[in-house]
Amino acid sequence: MRTHSSRGDIGLLERPGGGIGSKTLRKAEMLADNVWHHLRTSPSVTDAAMARLAQGTKVLAEGGQDKVFQQTFEILPGEKLLKAYACYLSTSTGPVIGTLYLSNKRLAFCSDNPLCQYSPSGQQQWMYYKVVLLLNQLSTVSPSSNRLNPTEKYIQVVTRDGYEFWFMGFISYDKALKNINEALQHYHDNNMAGRILVQ
Repeated sequence: MRTHSSRGDIGLLERPGGGIGSKTLRKAEMLADNVWHHLRTSPSVTDAAMARLAQGTKVLAEGGQDKVFQQTFEILPGEKLLKAYACYLSTSTGPVIGTLYLSNKRLAFCSDNPLCQYSPSGQQQWMYYKVVLLLNQLSTVSPSSNRLNPTEKYIQVVTRDGYEFWFMGFISYDKALKNINEALQHYHDNNMAGRILVQ
C-alpha cells in the first residue's frame, strides 16, 4: 500500500521494515547533493556531466582506475594506487575538472580533457593539465571552506617550497580528506625523519 507524507514523498520508503530506512535515505540525499555540487562547480553543468560520463567510460574501457593511473603517470617503483577522486583543481583561469589520484608515494591530478595552451611561438597545443606532488614534498594538507558558502569545501595542499594547490568540488570530500591525511601520516611514519603537518 502506498502512502504519501505531507512532503509528497512516498511513505512506503520511510516505514520501518517496509523499504529504505531513513539513514539510507539521508546518505542517498547527501550523495545526490554532493554530485550536484560537483557538477555545479563547473562553469557548465552539461560539460561537467559529459566529462564525468567520458571519464567513467574510460575507466571501464581501460580496466579500472589502476590502469588509467598507470597510463597517465609513470609508475614509481613500489607505488600502489590507493584511491581516486573526481574533483576540480582551482586555477587562475577557473576550475579544471579531473581526477585526483592518491598513491602510497604521491598525489597526482589529471584533467579529464585536454586544455588549449599556447606555445611561446603562439601555436595552439592541446594537453592534459597535470599536477604531480610527491608525498615527501608536502608540508600541509588542510580542510577549508568558503566563508560565504560553507558547502563550498576545498582541500588546500601546500608544498615544502611554498606552492599551494586547491582541490574542490569533491563528490566524497570527507573521505578524500581523511584518506589523504592517512596516506601522509603512513608515509611519514614509514619513510621520513622530518615532520609533515597534517591538519
